[in-house]
Amino acid sequence: MAKEIRSIAAVYFDRFNYRESELNSLVPSNLELIVVIPSYNEPNLLESLQSLKDSFVPLGVSVEVITVINHGLNAAENIVRQNETTAIQANGFAVKNNSESITFKTLEVFDMPPKKAGVGLARKIGMDEALNRFSKINKDGIIVCFDADSLCESNYFEAIISHFKKHPKTPGCSIHFEHPLEGSSHTMEEYNAIISYELHLRYYKNAQQYTGLPFVFHTIGSSMAVRASAYAKQGGMNKRKAGEDFYFLNKIIQLGSFTELNVTTVVPSPRISDRVPFGTGKAVGEIIGSNQTRLETYNFKIFVELKAFVREVLLCDNKLKASTLSRLINQFIDVREFSVKIDEIAKNANSEKAFVTRFFKVFDAFWIMKYVHFSRDNFHEQVPVLGASNELLLELGVINQPLKTELEALIKFRILDKNRVVK
Repeated sequence: MAKEIRSIAAVYFDRFNYRESELNSLVPSNLELIVVIPSYNEPNLLESLQSLKDSFVPLGVSVEVITVINHGLNAAENIVRQNETTAIQANGFAVKNNSESITFKTLEVFDMPPKKAGVGLARKIGMDEALNRFSKINKDGIIVCFDADSLCESNYFEAIISHFKKHPKTPGCSIHFEHPLEGSSHTMEEYNAIISYELHLRYYKNAQQYTGLPFVFHTIGSSMAVRASAYAKQGGMNKRKAGEDFYFLNKIIQLGSFTELNVTTVVPSPRISDRVPFGTGKAVGEIIGSNQTRLETYNFKIFVELKAFVREVLLCDNKLKASTLSRLINQFIDVREFSVKIDEIAKNANSEKAFVTRFFKVFDAFWIMKYVHFSRDNFHEQVPVLGASNELLLELGVINQPLKTELEALIKFRILDKNRVVK
C-alpha cells in the first residue's frame, strides 16, 4: 500500500478536490495518525486539544491534530469574533505544546459558501489535508475524526494505532463513546437528557443487531477512524450540514471488515447545541425544551418484524421474491423496483453468501432507517425508550426482569457494546 497511496490520492484529488492544500510543512516519515477536528463557534476548544495532548503517543511514531476553524461568509458577527479568538488560542496552544511526537495545526476557513458551510465540509477540508499529507510520504495512515467539545482517554492514540495494526484489512472503525452522565460541567437537565438520548442511540443500534442485519455500527462523528486509502477510494467526506458521519461511514462499512474499537473511549459533550439541524446537541435541547419526562423511541415490534425479513433474505438461496415477503415490507417497497434490484444482485452473485452481502449493500443502513420510519409512521407508534429497551434486553437474555431506570438500561447497553466482538 505504501507504493500506491500517492496514486490513490492523486485520483481522489482529481475528482473530489475542494480547495488547495494549505499545510505545506515537512511531513515526518514516522507520521502514523492525523486527528481532524471541525470547530465552529467553540469557546472551549483548548480542553479538547489538551485531552489529546495528554494521550500517550507510542514511541517511534508521531501524530498530528488538524483543527478546522470555520464559518460561512454570512456568519453572524459574534460567531466571527469567537472563531477569530479560538484561532488565536489554538495557534498559541500549538506553539507551547508541539513536539516531535504530536503537532497541532490550525486551518482558518472563514470563507465557506453559505449553502455549503457546515460540519460536513469542515471535516472534508481537514480530512483532505490529512490525505494529502500521508500521500507525501506514501503511507496509508490513519485519519481520525474528533469534535471540538469532546475528550478522550489517555490510551486513545495507542489504542487506535494498535487496532489498525492488529486488523490490517479493516478500512475503518467505530470507537467506543460514552457521554458524561454527572459532574459540574453541565446542568442536571443536560445530564438527564443525554441519558435518554444515548439510551435511544444504543437501543436502536442493538435492536438492529438483534434482527441479524450485517453492517450495524454506531456512526458518531467524534468517534470514527479510517485508513487514508479507504477514505480516498470511497470518495471522501461529504458536505452535509448534519448526518455527514452516518452517510460517510455507511460507505466505509460496505467495504467489509469494518471493526469496532472498544479498548479506549471518546467522551462527547452532552451540551445543548444549535450548530447542526439535528444530532446530539439538538436532541438534548429538544428534550429539555419540551419538558419531556420520558423520551420515546422506535417500537420493538418493528425490529421483531424486521428480524423475520432478514431471516427470509438469509434463507432465500438466491431466490428472493417480493411476493414472499412480509405484508409490511411489501407495503413499503416498490415491488417492480425491488424485483429489478434483486435480479441484478442475483446475476452478480456467484454464491449464497455473495448474494446476502450484495443484498445488504443495496438495502443498506439508510434503507433500513427509512423502513423503520415508515413502520413507525404507519403501524407502530413510538414508545418510551425505557420500555423498548427492557423488551430488547429481556429478549436478548441480558436481564430477567424489567429495569426501573433509563440509567440502568444505558449501563447494560454500554457493557454490551463494549464487549461486542465483530467477526
